[in-house]
Order: sequence, then C-alpha cells, then structure tokens
Amino acid sequence: MKAAVVAQYGPPEVVGVQTVADPVAGKGRVVVRVHATALTSGDARIRGARFPRGFAILGRLALGIRGPRRSVLGVVFSGVVEQVGSGVTGVAVGDEVCGMTGMSMGAHAELVSVKAAKVVPKPAAVTHADAAGILFGGITAKHFLGDRVRPGTTVLVNGASGAVGAAAVQLAALAGGEVTGVCGPANADLVRRLGAKAVIDHTTTSVLESSDRYDLVMETVGTISLAAGRRMLAPGGTLLLVAANLADTVRARGAAVAGQASEDPATMAALLDLVASGELEVVIDRTVPLDEIVEAHRVVDSGRKVGNIVVLP
Repeated sequence: MKAAVVAQYGPPEVVGVQTVADPVAGKGRVVVRVHATALTSGDARIRGARFPRGFAILGRLALGIRGPRRSVLGVVFSGVVEQVGSGVTGVAVGDEVCGMTGMSMGAHAELVSVKAAKVVPKPAAVTHADAAGILFGGITAKHFLGDRVRPGTTVLVNGASGAVGAAAVQLAALAGGEVTGVCGPANADLVRRLGAKAVIDHTTTSVLESSDRYDLVMETVGTISLAAGRRMLAPGGTLLLVAANLADTVRARGAAVAGQASEDPATMAALLDLVASGELEVVIDRTVPLDEIVEAHRVVDSGRKVGNIVVLP
C-alpha cells in the first residue's frame, strides 16, 4: 500500500509517499481501506517536533527521539472494512466505518489496522470526507465542552475557525450558548454562520485586554495562558485549555481543565448523527490526494488552515 512516511522530524519535506507493507487484521482488529483521512494540527506538530513548551523531552520519549516511532501519522479515518480479525463481532467486510486510531496513528495510508471496538458505522448521509473532517475537531470540542453549556451560557472560543474551534462554536450554539469567536477578518463571516453572535478580530483587538467576562473560555491555539484565561472568567466560569504548555497543564484544576480528549465511539456516533441531520457543518479547507500531503503540511504550518484538511488516499 501507499503511505505518507515520516522517517525523521523536520519540515513538510520530510514526508514521503512510499510503498509499505499492508497491515493485517490481528485478533480483535479490522483493516479498513481508507477513503478519507484528516491532516490535523497535531499531525503537523508531531512531524515538526513542535511540542508545546515543556513537552519537548516528554514528547520525544513518548513518540520517538529522532523521528516518530509510528512513521505513518494520521489519527482519523473513514473507509470500508477490508479484513476482519478473529474474535471480531458486529463488524463485517464491506461495512462503511470511521473512527480514530489514537497513539497508534497510521491513518495517512491506503489501509489502516484498528481495534474493532474503536470503529463506528458511517451514516449513509455522511460522506467519507465529512466523516474524516469532523471527528478530530468534533470529539475534542465535545470532550472539553461536555455538558457545561446551557441556554444563555457565554462562551469564548479562541481559534474559532480551526478544526476544534469551528466544531466548538457550533456545538456551543446548538446547546443555546451565546458564543463569541476569535479569528482573523477573513473568517469572521464563516464563524458567524457557524453560530457565533459576536466575533473578535485578533489582528486588531487583543482578547486579553477585553473587560468582558465569560462563563466558558476555550483556548484552542495556545495564546491564552492559564493565568490570563482565569482573569477572563465570569464568577463560576471554567477555562478549557485545549492547547497549553506543560506548566499550565499540570496546574490546571478547579476552574481550569486541560489534558487529552477521549476518543469515545459513542461521542463519534453522536457527532456523525448531527452531521447527517444537517445540524453540524463540516468545515473543510481543502481536499487533497495523498501525493499532495507535503503541500497540505505546509498549509497547516502556515497557521492559515480553516477547519480541516482532508486527504484522500
């Protein structure tokens, strides 16, 4: 099969599309032919070893010293089951499924092996591209928002036009929240369409200097620190640190939440149902074939990605 291989950390050019061995469906696993995957900001950070401040040593110990041990990146997939391993029930060859691979990665390829318990059926009304495009941002946004949004809850989303931010704006608005999105001027109309009642242009206004206070502050890009975020909260509010350095991650407690999102299949299924019903829009910056994944990495590195980049192996 063809796969995008990252043999060492570095710029986008270290990614090379190569022919590698096909995965096999071991016990409790399935092999999925990938029709669509996503190139996330997390993939680009791993490729470039651009870990948040304080995580450099931990990141290399966990992922690889000179290059990622899992040389095929990608944590999101949507496709068709091609092989079923022993002990698998409820999933059959030919099923259209999607899901996330977590630390195993491997989705930037024509085939991916994944635990059968981690795949969810893809609704017929949802395209493979949309399924791949919603899962990473959607499940992260849902994990951090949880059940914290009620009608009238004021929510600030910093990085409202990214994959996580675009999903968070919509999910908060669907729950009745009054959302303010922070983004660049080119994406203001998009963020309003997604459900934000107000938009702050980060190129002209520093959200850190605002006197406004919010019930929820979601930080998705790493420009709001723990201390600054707490100052932006209304009484009883909560700071949601999707992106944070090591010190802030360790100190986040009480009114501040940090850490990794859970790749819960039930949450994935609920997100897909929202897409199928038209209640949740999948924002896709562009769709590219696997052979153009290097350019896709360049777009992510530029910081100008809007929503998701979908790769079609």
